[in-house]
Amino acid sequence: MQVAKAVVGVISKGFGFIRRQPRDWKVTVARQSLYRFFYQLNFPYQSIYIVGLGASATQLGIVNTVGLAVGGLLAPLAGWLVDRTGTKIIYLLGLGLVAMSYLTYGVAQGWTIIIVAMIVYWLGFRVTGTCCSVICANSLLDENRATGMSLCGALSSALVMVRPMLGALLITTFGGVNVSGIRPLFFISFIGMIIAFILILTQLSNRRWGSLGEAKPSFLQDISQVFKHGHNLKRWIIISSMTYMPWGMVLPFTQVFAHEVKGAEQYILGAMVTGMGLTTLALGIPIGRLADRIGRKKVIYFIAPFSYASSLMLIWAPSPGFLIAAGVLQGFFILTLPITGAMSAELVPLDQMGRWMGVLELFRGLIAAGAALLAGAIWDNIGPQYLFLSAIGLDLLIRIPLLIGMPETLGSVRTAEYEE
Repeated sequence: MQVAKAVVGVISKGFGFIRRQPRDWKVTVARQSLYRFFYQLNFPYQSIYIVGLGASATQLGIVNTVGLAVGGLLAPLAGWLVDRTGTKIIYLLGLGLVAMSYLTYGVAQGWTIIIVAMIVYWLGFRVTGTCCSVICANSLLDENRATGMSLCGALSSALVMVRPMLGALLITTFGGVNVSGIRPLFFISFIGMIIAFILILTQLSNRRWGSLGEAKPSFLQDISQVFKHGHNLKRWIIISSMTYMPWGMVLPFTQVFAHEVKGAEQYILGAMVTGMGLTTLALGIPIGRLADRIGRKKVIYFIAPFSYASSLMLIWAPSPGFLIAAGVLQGFFILTLPITGAMSAELVPLDQMGRWMGVLELFRGLIAAGAALLAGAIWDNIGPQYLFLSAIGLDLLIRIPLLIGMPETLGSVRTAEYEE
């Protein structure tokens, strides 16, 4: 009975927190929930689909590398436009690109056309990600930021039991883990992105922070203005980029490894992603609240070993149950992202948030692109398990030492503490 009361109390506090937040934040949370539902519908099978169209592991790495790199290169432009024009138009552009990428996936007859789909997807992802980050960063108070960003992730995992297993059921209906069985999922995701587009079109305001849009346009000058706040921004670019490195080095290869090396079929692959979502759902809000109370860095240190354990368990897994456990632990990587996002938002003034997020997306994309290419080469030339071990080593050698030298942002006076 006491447990039930505690759960009801947590839910009640969660709804109270949501009610207090601005409308635009609520709309972007709803958009994120739609996006993650349809993304995770096809995510467990995306790399398998590309390999099924004829790509080797190295070519799979190339596909991800090109998409990540091009998406990253144009992210600063998206951030600059957000600061000048507001979020709505740029948000709609990003969602349109994601929708077109899923359509391209669906009609693809060979792996080379997936390069186009991947470029369009990562362009859309970086643009929508920049808009989402700006809205979250500027709408939430400092003491609520990590909670709000983590709550967004938790709410978008609310249908966690449905998405991947629904995908597995659809794949079984359409013919199994092969190209013809996976293809319809991309058309379904295309429809989902159209729904998200309509949501943003009809519900989101076009609010702008600051007065940059009234100044004379100067892309390079406006971008350089962000870096007047100190050398810690440059350090943070590396830390943030390394945090997102698994998008290129780990996630695209996890399902292929589970399927080809460990023999997992559609329901196990779906259960792995379900496990990842369950972790986000169960721990997202508590982890966010913890970060808002004791600091961002301490929570990041706490989470890191669980992410490492995910890769180690994936390599070692002697049975499907251990593969699912690896998926559960992989959810800790997702939990790291909103905490990192909260720190990112607390390093610059509100009126520079779009440009700052765009710069971060640029370097995240480039680092993830290089990591994807490296991962494919390691898979084909050394061994699949070594790419996961390499990701752990790079994180321990680069991100964690740099983070140790980074000032804590919780409770600091925005920008003043970060001047040279």
